Amino acid sequence: MRASTWTIGQLAARTGLPVKTVRYYSDIGLLPVAGRSSGGHRRYGPEALEQLHLVQRLRALDTPISTLTQLASGERGLGDVIADEMGLVRSRLTELHWRQATLEALDDCSAPERLRRLEVLSRVQRLPEAQDRLARAWGRTIPASVPARLADAITAQAVPEPPGNPTAEVVLAYAELHTLTGHQDFPVYWACPHVRDKASLYSELLDTSELAADTVADGLPPRPGEALDHFSRACARSRGEDDTPGFRAFIGAQLHSTIPLFRRYWQHVATITAAQRPNLGITHCWLVEALASRRALGAGAAAQGLGGLGAGMALGRAGRPKRTATPGE
Repeated sequence: MRASTWTIGQLAARTGLPVKTVRYYSDIGLLPVAGRSSGGHRRYGPEALEQLHLVQRLRALDTPISTLTQLASGERGLGDVIADEMGLVRSRLTELHWRQATLEALDDCSAPERLRRLEVLSRVQRLPEAQDRLARAWGRTIPASVPARLADAITAQAVPEPPGNPTAEVVLAYAELHTLTGHQDFPVYWACPHVRDKASLYSELLDTSELAADTVADGLPPRPGEALDHFSRACARSRGEDDTPGFRAFIGAQLHSTIPLFRRYWQHVATITAAQRPNLGITHCWLVEALASRRALGAGAAAQGLGGLGAGMALGRAGRPKRTATPGE
């Protein structure tokens, strides 16, 4: 006759687990006890057998005992446990993918370069912390007077989400972002020390970058045009100057000297995101190069418009062209 309850030994025989293991599971509350025999021994019903099978299968997936205890107590459901375990597995896979790509980046270079890469790559092996540091660096860099909406729009592009399965090139690019934000000249470019209305200048940066994006995406070289006119006029307006050929010559030369560091950062961003459309930093560099070109300077007399960010950031007041007075001033 089939028994309706079983001893620990019988449960062990039915599941293939050692008696010691089944007793341990019972002692920590994973198995419901149906009652006790006349001799005082614990007896287990069908619910305990079903629960023991579940515990056995979850342990095969390396589910922690603490998680099984929460499941047995009803604190968490099986769906929640599985979802959390999947999250942990994905996180671990990302760590392993990044470690593999890091080792590949260290393997494919000369000995001196290997030491340099090791230094920068070691800073980004803990991705959540590395991402937080990069976001905080940009939080310190963007002027406090810039509205949160604009700051968030810029940070969304400037702080790319690290991919889960990167190449060696991507891991190295991500590490280089951290190095560049630590450069002493990096925050200077964004500080706008001589711009009163920083919010307007940043807003115009986003507008101008969008205006130039299609031209840059088409691979056209820096040249005069509507986007450049907007860019130059905003630079002049942010400085309280007229958009004259002299102003364009001056600001183009000043900005062009600061662009290499800025360009490197945004090229690394493009490597990480693999986006087809150029980011705001790439378009900004294109506009600065267009402003510094002879063709752009020759077209300056007719320039009218709205512009980008760097003009207010990189220039001091000494040596700039003077603003011409207008009637009534």
